Amino acid sequence: METRIYSPKIKSFFLGCSFADCLSMAQSLFPTLDFSKYAVLPGFCDVHVHFREPGFSYKETIKSGSMAAAAGGYTAVCTMPNLSPVPDSREHLNKQLDIIERDSVINVYPYASITVSQAGKELSKMDDLLDAIAFSDDGRGVQQEEMMRAAMLKAKALGKMIVAHCEVNSLLNGGYIHAGEYAKAHGHKGICSESEYLQIERDLRLAKETGCAYHVCHISTKESVDLIRRAKAAGVDVTCETAPHYLVLDDSDLKEEGRFKMNPPLRSKEDRLALIEGVCDGTIDMIATDHAPHSQEEKSRGLEKSAFGIVGIETAFSVMYTHFVKKGIISLDKLIELLSVNPLKRFKIKSAMDFSVWDLEKEYSVNPDDFLSQGRATPFENHKLFGVNLLTVCDGKVVYKR
Repeated sequence: METRIYSPKIKSFFLGCSFADCLSMAQSLFPTLDFSKYAVLPGFCDVHVHFREPGFSYKETIKSGSMAAAAGGYTAVCTMPNLSPVPDSREHLNKQLDIIERDSVINVYPYASITVSQAGKELSKMDDLLDAIAFSDDGRGVQQEEMMRAAMLKAKALGKMIVAHCEVNSLLNGGYIHAGEYAKAHGHKGICSESEYLQIERDLRLAKETGCAYHVCHISTKESVDLIRRAKAAGVDVTCETAPHYLVLDDSDLKEEGRFKMNPPLRSKEDRLALIEGVCDGTIDMIATDHAPHSQEEKSRGLEKSAFGIVGIETAFSVMYTHFVKKGIISLDKLIELLSVNPLKRFKIKSAMDFSVWDLEKEYSVNPDDFLSQGRATPFENHKLFGVNLLTVCDGKVVYKR
């Protein structure tokens, strides 16, 4: 039975199994559904999530984070290393791997840190961390150029990628939202765009010099898009991601609530439009969520004092489908490339029988109380979105069923 939204190209996106096998399994699980009305899509891959365990399980756990990911149609995620202990040695990484093996319902691939304790002063024991998906100090930019050069040279020798949160600490000046019109009008301290793109500019130069595979986290400024576009044209081995909230919202949408505070911050309309252009022309390779749950108390202190970070893995597809596919900005094929094909290929993640089934015509209102994540802070609360996930299968096992 054919679905009415399918193209031959989307069927080719099933990398670890055939579309026919996935559809057959879905039909066996939902024998009364007319699959001509639903979309069977490859499992999504999010290369930037925070599942908070070990160390901060009051915010999120591997179990709750992976269940939330499955609800969002994700079958593979890469977890950032801002944990306790930081995965900067084999012993520390094993603590996380043991929890993943025990509790995760999907495939979870942890990052190891670039530097010891993410302090930027000494390289982690990179030779002993080859089971990590890549190296990142996410949450902190590597401030010293020589340290980043050494990291890139070592990663290159090990056949691993450097995944960078780019932020120049000396330019932050206590800021916590974008240094734009909203900050000026409401007396807030701003984070300038230079704090992001100047470190990207440095790292692109080092990536060209070292030949290291380099990936830029959560870009948010128009200058970042332009720098990466030009670096790609010059042959630098670079990819990048942005998140749904940077594509749909800007600082004109801010409210005095912690659910609008993330790092990098929501930027200007001009930045948002440049990001959209980067998605459309291929400069931006993939959509990641930077899913970053915190406790309700940590997110209830307003823009100035709330913790940085929002949740997004349960709404990412619906946000992108509603605001980009339904509006004709990108095709569904393109969205699947951004959410599945490109991240899987770039991070060399193998896919088995991984898929999800969606009712693309069903509209719903985002209610954080319905989330499987322990985090509740989302700027999309009460937004009307299209696309409801009915089923997620990972490695041939049902991991979410509505």
